[in-house]
Amino acid sequence: MNFAAKLRARRVEARNRKAVARAIDMAPTPAMRHELIVIAQAQANTLR
Repeated sequence: MNFAAKLRARRVEARNRKAVARAIDMAPTPAMRHELIVIAQAQANTLR
């Protein structure tokens, strides 16, 4: 992977992290918030 592709991938990851954090903050119920956290953690573990 070249330098530009790494930068692009890093920006996409940062954008996704911000979107997930925003969704968690705006979750209407604690159950929904918990579910979003579990999904985000599962996706983070599969990317590594």
